Amino acid sequence: MKKQLINYETLLKVTKAMSMSTKPEEVVQLTVDSVKASLEIKGCALFLIDPKKNVLEVAASCGLSSEYLRKGPLSSIRSIGQSLTEGPVAIYDVADDPRIQYPQAAKKEGIASILAVPIYSRGNVIGSMRVYSAEPWEFTLEDVNFVQALAQIAGVLIDMCRLYQGQKEFNAVLMEIHEARAM
Repeated sequence: MKKQLINYETLLKVTKAMSMSTKPEEVVQLTVDSVKASLEIKGCALFLIDPKKNVLEVAASCGLSSEYLRKGPLSSIRSIGQSLTEGPVAIYDVADDPRIQYPQAAKKEGIASILAVPIYSRGNVIGSMRVYSAEPWEFTLEDVNFVQALAQIAGVLIDMCRLYQGQKEFNAVLMEIHEARAM
């Protein structure tokens, strides 16, 4: 019961803080920090898809070494690609799963299990949130739903932040045009 209470408290804290931010980098960092702290896990990372290269790029992480994060390009198709097309994927043993692109790097990092969930914006998958545990973990439906909820909230807020940034740039251009005409 205590874990469920912590998850609700985390959801409230994160959504409140996220709703006050207009910077996508703050939103994604707050998300991964909160997931890691709430689930008491090794690490969490939020990846966004680079559609031109078909790779996942780290937008924010917590608890993972920079060496692990720079292990090589993360293919959006090969590296737990099902999480982007079919929904959440839980991997109990990263050392013995063909969906892991860099199993040796995961072992060296001390990662035993991974949960990967998609991040959506306006109905399109824009990335993946991944949870990493140091001990083998059979993720419960509650764990999956909690991580999915935060990933969905992050996706909406990333989109809102991008729209806000675009609106600010648009307003700046309009102001320049107005000032140029006033001269």
